[in-house]
Amino acid sequence: MRPLPIRFVLLDTSHPGNIGAVARAMKNMGLRDLVLVNPRLFPDPEATARASGADDVLAGARVTSTLAEALEGCGFVMATTARERDQVFRVYEAREAALRVVEEARSAPPGGAAAVLFGTERFGLTNEQLQSAHALLRIPANPEYESLNLAMAAQLIAYETLMARRAAEPMAPVEREVPLATPAAMDRLYIHLQQVMDEVDFRDRTQSGIHLMNRIRRFLNRAELDANEVNILRGFLTSVQNKRRAAGGGTP
Repeated sequence: MRPLPIRFVLLDTSHPGNIGAVARAMKNMGLRDLVLVNPRLFPDPEATARASGADDVLAGARVTSTLAEALEGCGFVMATTARERDQVFRVYEAREAALRVVEEARSAPPGGAAAVLFGTERFGLTNEQLQSAHALLRIPANPEYESLNLAMAAQLIAYETLMARRAAEPMAPVEREVPLATPAAMDRLYIHLQQVMDEVDFRDRTQSGIHLMNRIRRFLNRAELDANEVNILRGFLTSVQNKRRAAGGGTP
């Protein structure tokens, strides 16, 4: 998957393990642009351990001393928050926010990016840091316990950006080893099935007694049988008929 220019900016991160976990979350979801503002410990073995295969994202992370440096080249900036509403900023929930971030990243000029800001583990973002944001991003959670770990929040947001990208892209055609059965082949299957049902006296026992085959058609159509699967079922039905004939059975 081609990375979109979406930048995750972590400010004043205390625990190096969280930096590694964020790098892993980003790589999982096709993101690569990580910037660290004044991390307490970085590089650090714990960050490398928690990255767990996302060493390239971690190695490519840039460290800056100011938020202004971290946001160089960025247009739209979204800041994470625990607030449900704000008088100054528009507050998006995570799914809607991801759609907006992806849209802004797609329209960014060459070398540009859309950014998502993450504050410290204990206190989040300061009011001064929020001044760089165009809007706020909130992750809905259980109101009795809304506290999310930094890495968990990054994973959820990265996932939502991936889903937003997938929603905006045309679906890839389904590649099948065997084509779906044609309507004519399905009709022949239903006729064959009805013959065997009549031979073994398997009938609709409901009061109306007229819906059984329609129900069978519906659930077999939902199964989206391919040509081989139809042949398997018809072979099974033929085997049932042959066994009945060999045993002296006939059409009731």
